[in-house]
Formats: sequence, C-alpha cells, structure tokens
Amino acid sequence: MSYGIHINGRPFEDEPRAGQCLRTYLRERGWFGVKKGCDAGDCGACTVHVDGEPVHSCIYPAVRAEGRVVTTVEGLADEDGELHPVQQKFLDAQGFQCGFCTAGYLMTTAVLDAEQLADLPRAFKGNICRCTGYRAIEDAVRGVRHTEEPGAGRAVGRNLGAPAGPQVVTGTARYTFDLDVPGLLHMKLLRSPHPHARIVAIDTAAALRVPGVHLVLTHHDAPERLYSTARHEHPTEDPDDTRLLDDTVRYIGQRVAAVVADSEAAAEEGCRRIEVTYEQLPYVTDPEEAMAPGAPVVHDKGPESRIARPENNVVGEVHGEIGSVEEGFASADVVYEETFRTQRVQHASLETHGAVAWYETGEDGEERLTVRSSTQTPFLTRRALCALFDLELKQVRVLAGRVGGGFGGKQEMIVEDIVALAVMRLRRPVKLEYTRAEQFYGATTRHPFTIGVRAGARSDGTLTALQVRVVSNTGAYGNHGPAVMFHSVGESMAVYRAPHKKVNAYSVYTNSVPAGAFRGYGLGQVVFAVESVMDELARRTGVDPLAFRELNIIGPGEHMISPGGEEEDLEIASYGLDQCLQVVRDAIAEYGGGSGSPAGSGPGGDVPDGWLVGQGTGMSMIATGPPGGHFADATVKLLQDGTYDIAVGTAEFGNGTTTVHKQITAGALSTTVDRIAIRQSDTDVVRHDTGAFGSAGTVVAGKAVMKAADALAVQLLDFAAGYLGAAAPGECLLTAEAVECAGRVVSLKELFQAARAAGRELSADGHWGGSPRSVAFNAQWFRLAVDPGTGEIRILRSVHAADAGKVMNPMQCRGQVEGGVAQALGATLFENVTLDERGEVTTAAFRRYRLPQYADVPRTEVHFMETSDAIGPLGAKSMSESPFNPVAPAFANALRDATGIRFTELPLTRDRVWLALHEAGKG
Repeated sequence: MSYGIHINGRPFEDEPRAGQCLRTYLRERGWFGVKKGCDAGDCGACTVHVDGEPVHSCIYPAVRAEGRVVTTVEGLADEDGELHPVQQKFLDAQGFQCGFCTAGYLMTTAVLDAEQLADLPRAFKGNICRCTGYRAIEDAVRGVRHTEEPGAGRAVGRNLGAPAGPQVVTGTARYTFDLDVPGLLHMKLLRSPHPHARIVAIDTAAALRVPGVHLVLTHHDAPERLYSTARHEHPTEDPDDTRLLDDTVRYIGQRVAAVVADSEAAAEEGCRRIEVTYEQLPYVTDPEEAMAPGAPVVHDKGPESRIARPENNVVGEVHGEIGSVEEGFASADVVYEETFRTQRVQHASLETHGAVAWYETGEDGEERLTVRSSTQTPFLTRRALCALFDLELKQVRVLAGRVGGGFGGKQEMIVEDIVALAVMRLRRPVKLEYTRAEQFYGATTRHPFTIGVRAGARSDGTLTALQVRVVSNTGAYGNHGPAVMFHSVGESMAVYRAPHKKVNAYSVYTNSVPAGAFRGYGLGQVVFAVESVMDELARRTGVDPLAFRELNIIGPGEHMISPGGEEEDLEIASYGLDQCLQVVRDAIAEYGGGSGSPAGSGPGGDVPDGWLVGQGTGMSMIATGPPGGHFADATVKLLQDGTYDIAVGTAEFGNGTTTVHKQITAGALSTTVDRIAIRQSDTDVVRHDTGAFGSAGTVVAGKAVMKAADALAVQLLDFAAGYLGAAAPGECLLTAEAVECAGRVVSLKELFQAARAAGRELSADGHWGGSPRSVAFNAQWFRLAVDPGTGEIRILRSVHAADAGKVMNPMQCRGQVEGGVAQALGATLFENVTLDERGEVTTAAFRRYRLPQYADVPRTEVHFMETSDAIGPLGAKSMSESPFNPVAPAFANALRDATGIRFTELPLTRDRVWLALHEAGKG
C-alpha cells in the first residue's frame, strides 16, 4: 500500500521514518521555508497548514499527514506567482527583520478569521519574534503600508524595503541550512555532566560500532593550541583559554566528544555509547567566592593566555580614579549607596548556532575547506580557523547565508572549529546544528553583573562624586569577558559630569556556562545601576529627575572622562541628548506634570481603582563602534548591463545593513536601489570586514561603501568626459542609466563597453577603519500601573527618544529601536537563565524560559532627534544596540515612582514585586 502526502500541490509518496516529525519530512524534500526554532512547539517558526489548519510541524508526526494536503509558505502564492494577500501585507509593512520567524507568522495569519483578528494577542500566542518588537507584525496584519517605491531621486532617508523582502515572505530566502549538500554527515556532541572534572579515560569503541557512525573525536584528536571563541579584529583582546576539545571540563554542558554519523539519530546513539571516566574537581559558581583566597582555580594557565590573575580567577580587571571620591563624598549634602544585580539572559535567536562544511575546488584548482555558518564574523572566523589548524587564508572559505538573528551571540566561533576538524578528517561534508536546549547550555549568555554604586550630590542637584564597583561573571571561559567589563564602565560613567570618579571592575571565572557578547555589551547592566542611583539622588535632593540629569550630563563638544581609561578616538561628533530629554519632558507634560497624576488621566489611562501609577526615565550614551579599530572594505563597480554591484563583507541578520548600503550607493551614483546588486558575507567574493557587531554595519561598513561609491561616481564622470570629448568632468551629470555631458548622452551600458575596449574596469574601492568614533544617545520613558494585590504591572505608555544622527531608513531604524526595547523589556520583566547549585542550566527550553510575546510588548512611540554626525556616513550614527540600555532603569524608576520601593535586582518579576509590596505593607 503506497503512502501519499500532497505538499504545495505536488504528491509525495515517500514514507516517513519511524517517529519523524513533519518539519524534518518537509525540509528533507526541499521546503526550506519551514524553519527549526525550538523542536517543542513553542515558537511557531515551523507552522504549516494541514488541510487548511495551522499546525506546529515540529511536533506533528509526519505519518499523520498521510492522505492530507500540506501547505508551506512556499505554497501560499498562486500558480502564477502572485503573492498571497498576507505575504503582500508583510512585504508592504516590512513585518520582519531577520525573517526567520516570518513564515510561521504568515501561515498563522493566513487562516485567521474576523474574531481571531480582533484578538491578536491570543491569535499569536504560539508564535515568537525576537527581532521586531511586534509592532511591524501587527501593522502587517492590519494592512498598514510603510514601504516606499524605489523611484528615482534621493534614496537615503526614505522607507525603502529590504532587498531580500520578497524572498523572506515567500520562504525562498536561504539561511544557514537551507541547502541540499550531497553526502552530508551529521554531528552530535557529548557534553560534560560535571561542573569541573579531569578526563582520566575515554573509550569510544562502542560508539564506533553503532551502525552509521563514521568518526568519534575526543581531546586526543584536538590541536593543543589555545584560543578564544570570541571574535575581535585584534585577537589579543580576549584570553586564550579554550581548547577545541579539552581533557579538563569546566562547566556542565561543555563539549567532551563529537560523533559524526549518517544520521542525527546514529550520532546521538554514538554519544550515549561513549564511556568517560572523570576525576571530579572542586568547583565554584559564585564570582565573589571565586576571587577569595583558596577558591578552586578554574584556569591554571600562564601569562601567554593573557589572564590577569588566574590564581584568583580574575580574567580581567580595571581600576582607576579621577580626583578623590572621598573628597567628593565629603562635600556632598546627600550620599546614596546601593548594590544592583542583573541576571543571565539568552540571546534566543530563532536560528540556533550551526555550521555545515565541505571541501571544494577553487578557481585556481586548489582544494579548500568551505564553512557555511550562522555567524556575524565570517572573516574573523576564517582567520581563527587558519590559525588553529595551521592553514593559509586561501585554503579556507567562510560564508554566511541570511542569518536568523544574532544579538552578539554569533560573534563567536562555537561550532565552526569542531565541524572543520571533522571535515578535515573524513573529507566528507559535515553538519552541526544546535538544538534549542544546547543553545542554552552550550552557547553563551549575557554577563550577570553585580554593581555597587555610591554617588554624592549637593542640595542643588550637582553631582560631586560617582564610584562604581563591578563584578562580572564571565563563566568558565573568558570570551568577551575583559572587553565587556571594560566597556560597561565606560560611557555609563562618562555621560555624567562629576569632578571625582572611581571604578573597580572585575571579570571573574566561575564553573558555569560562559557569557559572551550581547546587545549593549555590558553597558545595559551598569546603566541600570547608575540611572537608578541618579533617580534616587534626584528624589533625595528634591530635584526633578529630568532637571537633575540636565544639570549633570555631558554637553556637546565636552571631553568624555571615565576612570576606567580614556578612549582617545571617541568624541561627541553630534549631540542630541538634550533633545532626547525634551521628548521625555513633553510626554510627561501630557499628564499635567510628574508623578501623582490621576490614574486614568492622559494617554494610556483606564487604570483600575486601587492600582498604583508611576512614571520614570532612563538614558544612555554609547560609542558608535568598538574601540581598537573595526575595519571594512567595499568595492562598487559598473556592470555590463549598466547596473551596479556592491561587494561588502557585513552579514545580514535583520540589522538592515544591506538596505542601507544600497541606499548610500544609489545616492552617490544618482540611481535607484533596484539597479544595484550586493554581494556580502563570503570571504571568497568580498574583501575584509571585521564583522557585523558593535553597531558597525552602517557607521563602518556603510562608510566604506560610501567612499567606494563616491570614488566610482568620479571615475564615471571622468571617463565619460573623455569619451564624449567634454571639456571637463564638471560638465557631466550622472543619471540613473546614463551620463549627460554638454547636451550629449551616453548610456552606462555603452560606457562599460568603451571602458572594456580601453582595457579599463570602472570600479572603485572604499575602506574605513572605524576610527575616530562618535556617540549615540537614547532616552526611554515609561508610565505604568501596578496592582498591589497581585504584583501585576501594566505598561500604560512607552516613549523612546533616539539620537541616530541622519536616519538612513526611518522605517528600518524604528524597527531596530522597537526590537531593542522589546528585548530589553524581556530582560527587565522575566527572562532569566537559571542555574542550580552545581551551575547546571535549568531553563533550557522556551517554555521554561519566558520570552516576550505579542501580548507582552506595548507599542513604543519612537522619536528621532534632528542631528547630523560629523563622522558617520552622511551624518548617520549607530542605532541597533543602544535602545536596549535605558529600558531597565526607566522601568525600575517608574516602578519606584509608583510603589515607593527601589528595586535593585533584575528581572522585576510579578512575584518579586508582590513580595516587596507585601513586606512594605503596601500589598
């Protein structure tokens, strides 16, 4: 008896494997629009229709689809390719960023009836988006159009859609694993069950006898060389403390061995058959205890690893003082001191970490290793692989497809190294794709911080002293640890004037899951503490919190001073912080003043009787790019058909750099974005790019693109003037498809042929080194209500002011702000990677780790300031990380205003708020 499923109008008679889910069945047959996000029915990225009903295909048995009609996102459009109305709406509204969740939202939305459309919080309960903040998704469902047509004329400053938008909404955009690799093998990892142990023996014989297993890798197969998984332009920024496979494990979840087999099931069985004998060692999970004398040493390594004090588990530290804080406190009328704590947060990008690698033959006839990875740093990963395996750069190619979210988590080399080792051994293609659980205990998190702040002010509100002590828990490995710690005490302290400042900061090893780069890169943790203290000082001096900030913030053109060390290339090249605070002041004025307004007054009223209402502000400053140089090279050239090509290294993962780079080029070349192609994220086809992190996609890579495009425009005019016999290039005008010189017109196609005949290529290069750097400013304001009987909090209004300089694409930039606010609200209200007393992660699934869903996120009013930066391309500044940073303190300050209680620990969960109110007699 034959088996049969109709998928997108085509019959498939292949019988599924025993226990196979519908998602893998569909993907194995080329329907790559069906995404893997959780494998547990929690995120909705795999949603498809079965007989017209939406189902989560990751938990739907494939055998149940027999005799049924299955539709994936690729099947929504009609036979003529006409988009389904829902696809068109998402395209018009740009209801996506990275787009990894989009197919799931489309499939859910396409079958909503009128009643369900009226209750989107309930309708979207089974779908998660980590990027957008949900406003763009709601607008898409409601049919709100945001995109403009890419017509002739000015491109920068317009709401032009993402070039990959049509592919995203049709499910044809290709992410890391959306390809068919012949002969592919699968890798699974055996992980440590102990927080600290030495591997005494490891027996792989039984694993190798499992049918389908080809290879087992252990520490005996790994290079001895130490390195860091963190990726920076300068590798010496991070400690060399990691071995590809180590004979000492330092946290529960660390990889111990790798099994490569014909199937994931065989590889998993191979892992179960490996016999490991461990000698358990003392462990420490608290960073303060880890620094104490006699604590277990996590890394006993020499100075060549660049660990500050391995004997005290201190991977990096910074100490500094400007003036004398004791004198500053002595001259203060009010001194406030408090300790704040922030938690681990998972990046939760819907596309998990993963890589697939194989050997291929290049144009030069030489065989080289090719690695396709979900990475923010293709070039730095290639360099790291070459250093690890003693290969030349030409022997390795690293490329990224479209990346399904990053948020800093993919500024690491976590999977590429072990996949490469397996491919080098087997000479066969190998794939490693993390499960959602592995993402929690085998990748990285945001650094948990303990921040002690002491600050003093005179009775008029003038700051006299600011002192900060930071202890950052970097986990078992120091990837990003010192850099995050250093950055955390930079702009967070420099934004305020105070004659006396002091900092002591420590990045500390513990036997727990490693922390790494995360949106804001340490600033958000310390900004939460400093902004809370500033709010408290304002209250205790009787000064309005906004006026207190305006009195003490750094001004335009002033020198930024942080006791942690000056960054000489950092300057205020444009200033919009005063405008940001004015936006907040205007929002407050709509309620007739400050706190104590009637519960139901102003926008966002309708508060139940007895609820407590308050409002609060937080602000922040951030460098528009990382220190020490962040390099980007770009090439723009004229093509044979009269269109243009950009080659630039920056990866696209919803950050919108692809759109911005095309807009910059279109403006420089007086053309339209649809006449520009772009190649990116492939070490074979573009020149060096440090990577898509540090908010550098627009201000660094964008500047390189601008330089290349400007140079090409000059070339075109020069060549056209000579070709047409014009007196000077100044008599020529570049248009969308031609050059006009003194009444004569030559098409770009003809110009290309003329240049080719003359032995020339009309092409130009651009480079930017990321220095000098400017700063961006943000301010967030909340008005909220609290139920003292239950601890429930309702956000009545959310306002965000962003100083992004010249906004290249307002629609896109607004999406970055909204997404940053939503992600920060998750970290503020409920996200928390919890560990038990042995350091084992206990929240390794979305249903145990609550992410913001549609119903949790308010519509944030986003305001852009009117500034133009002297450093950034065309006046632009960065705006992808910075919206995250002021959210938690603004929320905590509003909660303080409503309840009279200063909350000092994140997340501000409902039970924590209720307990504090109850203990204060206010519950």
